[in-house]
Amino acid sequence: MTTPKIRVLIIDDSAIVRRLVAEALNSDPAIEVVGTAVDPYAARDKINELKPDVLTLDIEMPRMDGLTFLEILMQRRPMPVIVMSSLTQLGSEHALEALRLGAFDVLGKPHGAYSFGDLGDQLITKIKAAASTRLRALPPPAKAVPRVPVPRVTVPPATVRPFDPRAIILLGASTGGTEALHDVITRLPPNLPGIAIVQHIPPMFSKAFADRLRHLSALDVREAVDGDRLTPGVALIAPGNFHLLLQWAGTHYRARVTDGPQIWHQRPAVDLLFKSAADCGAAPHAIAGILTGMGKDGAEGLLRLREKGANTFAQDEASSIVYGMPRAAWENSAAQRQIPLGLIADFIIRQFVSPTVFHPGSASAP
Repeated sequence: MTTPKIRVLIIDDSAIVRRLVAEALNSDPAIEVVGTAVDPYAARDKINELKPDVLTLDIEMPRMDGLTFLEILMQRRPMPVIVMSSLTQLGSEHALEALRLGAFDVLGKPHGAYSFGDLGDQLITKIKAAASTRLRALPPPAKAVPRVPVPRVTVPPATVRPFDPRAIILLGASTGGTEALHDVITRLPPNLPGIAIVQHIPPMFSKAFADRLRHLSALDVREAVDGDRLTPGVALIAPGNFHLLLQWAGTHYRARVTDGPQIWHQRPAVDLLFKSAADCGAAPHAIAGILTGMGKDGAEGLLRLREKGANTFAQDEASSIVYGMPRAAWENSAAQRQIPLGLIADFIIRQFVSPTVFHPGSASAP
């Protein structure tokens, strides 16, 4: 029996982008572009008529912007959406807002016929993953419940057990990871070990992501710069299109940011961060976990960390947007346990706080 093709509708006001995306997607025998639309009003009618499985969506469009359309769509007819956003600061902020509103993933938008590069292959991969992924229950509309900075809560210092200077928290994520990391990071107090994070994300988007988390959390969240010190209360996020590695500098960790080859078709790669931490002696003092995401990146590095004494985990299937990376880490025995997203922050805190005074959720933002 022939497997039905994945039906895709392209929504973009640029004729060049519509053509490039259609040509790339139609090159894959598992995908069929069933139509295109120049704006959300045209898209509304074509969704009803053509019944696509996945949408690609531009954000900056005439008559109605993509974010407004996405919010309405997710309330009335939820379906997988891949957002294509410009690689600018404003475009990055819009892309992160789209993820919060329920977009499956984001890609940097090409700027012409000669800048599409390998985006076609990336888009095909994301389309296939989106088509096979269940949609989450969505939160109330963003305009009704705006995000605000959380109170600068902390676990009282007297309750935090002394930890080795080499203690560190390591996290890796891909599809769905920006929202998963938001859930974890905004619940952590600043008097825990430093945190190093790899999130698969396009260039420019990573800085906007770090800035947003810094605004919303009690941590000093930054896009990593080569040579940065990783100390308690600091969270470093790998820059898009660069790997993040760690070195021990005698009294603290330093970040190494490098371009290097892609690993698992990714740069930054979770595996390189985890393996560098294991190689510089962090493992016996590390808590390391893999959150939602496509593929297998991070499983090998997490296994190396576990074999050298790290405390390891993976996000569970029920709370993952894509149970790919966590599954790989569970199936190769790299993860010692699977944890629902809502309990990951409490699990991390428990490793450093006296159990007689800590109650789950006590360090979380209300």
